[in-house]
Amino acid sequence: MDAITTTTVTTEDTGETIDGVTVLGDYHMNDGYDWMGLISEHGWAVMPSWGSEGWELGQWPYVMVAGIRTADEIGNLFGMATYCEGDVKTTFYRTKARYWDAVSEQAFLHWKNGQAHGPADLPEAAAELPSRYRIPPLFQTAAA
Repeated sequence: MDAITTTTVTTEDTGETIDGVTVLGDYHMNDGYDWMGLISEHGWAVMPSWGSEGWELGQWPYVMVAGIRTADEIGNLFGMATYCEGDVKTTFYRTKARYWDAVSEQAFLHWKNGQAHGPADLPEAAAELPSRYRIPPLFQTAAA
């Protein structure tokens, strides 16, 4: 898959098939900062932080989470791409709530394994995260 393609996707939360969606693929040409610049040309934004206090989301330029808010004729679509040293996985969600859950799960993973500085009082599982850890920071608006 190319770094940027337009293809058909299936939403993770509703199982809908949607044509003509911009999807991010693996990027092994340069580094993560170059990937950030490339995806921004297509409406995507790397999210630097997550949770009410704005804890780190990833470890730039090696591990990042990007998002996009777009729409089709039915309504909003929320995309999330995870980047890990050039390996990229893209998923889409119809609802903002499920999208936020997916970003929260990524944040938990990065916080728990030490790839990012997160809250000190993490629970054992992402499903147990308190609501204040499951929202974008108040100062962040990109892809929220």
